[in-house]
Amino acid sequence: MNKPKARIEHSSGGVVARRVDGKVHLLLIRDPYGKWGLPKGHLENGESSREAALREVSEETGLTCLDPGPSLGTIDWYFRLKGDLVHKFCDYFLMVSSEGETNPEVAEGITECRWLPVEEAIATVAYDNAREVVTRAADVLKSGEADALL
Repeated sequence: MNKPKARIEHSSGGVVARRVDGKVHLLLIRDPYGKWGLPKGHLENGESSREAALREVSEETGLTCLDPGPSLGTIDWYFRLKGDLVHKFCDYFLMVSSEGETNPEVAEGITECRWLPVEEAIATVAYDNAREVVTRAADVLKSGEADALL
């Protein structure tokens, strides 16, 4: 018996860092399912993955001052959408936002944005694969690789 073929989708997103009272914090969003995760979205025609990540993070969080950092790799997962099996791949990038207020994109179901200290952000992310990305971001930040951005 043949397995149903999954439709492939590609998205990009970001782990946004900022110093708050001298300590690095990461930005999480409350998604349409009421869970804490990371901003992400589909690539648009002609966009690179990094360009899409910056656009999507800006749209979903309201932040306009975003400095791109290193890639944090790609995660993937399967889900069903209107009966179709979808295999989603999402590239993530570390970004830094030194200023600006968050404004969640309520029209897309983003109900809240919250800056959390790194360890608290890792513990708060609801999705295992996204938690791995946040942990990678924490490792990059600890290594000093992103110090020039912060």
